[in-house]
Amino acid sequence: MNEEKLIDRAARGDAAAFNELLGAYEKKMYAVCLRMSGNHEDAQDCLQETMLRVYRAISGFKGQSTFSTWLYRVAMNTCLDELRKKRNRTSTSLDGLLEAGWSPSDEFDTPERHALNREKSAEIRRVIAELPEDMRAAVVLRDIEGMSYEEIARVLDINVGTIKSRISRGREKLREKFQSKAELFDRPDV
Repeated sequence: MNEEKLIDRAARGDAAAFNELLGAYEKKMYAVCLRMSGNHEDAQDCLQETMLRVYRAISGFKGQSTFSTWLYRVAMNTCLDELRKKRNRTSTSLDGLLEAGWSPSDEFDTPERHALNREKSAEIRRVIAELPEDMRAAVVLRDIEGMSYEEIARVLDINVGTIKSRISRGREKLREKFQSKAELFDRPDV
């Protein structure tokens, strides 16, 4: 069934149409929520809140943008609202490797390499989470989600020049933070 018909049915309260419609976007929305929140639990909470907001507001969707753009806007606003409520800082325990069921996938996947990769990933998430919310949203949508400047402008409802400025400033802040953590990213693989 085409998307317009699903939107129309969902707007009239058809739960099956709503589930089918959002099922096509769930992974992408979760990825955005994860990048914005920095951890799986908060991302799942944001995704659920996003779906609730979409369910409540779908009858008001007028098609002035694509449905996916509208969904991204709802997801980004939900994440930004949650971040404002709760300044979340991600922490990762490397001691939990064995408890989490880590086992090597090949002869080169040592506990040290696995721990280093987890530490790098956690640091990347932490540094992105430290960006101001407006810069974080623009950088995540551009550099992680691969959206065009025009798409980001529609999602965040601001002009393209502002998007470019936020991305540029955000990238510069990321560069500075990563340079201060050079010991983590410059050391050779264990």
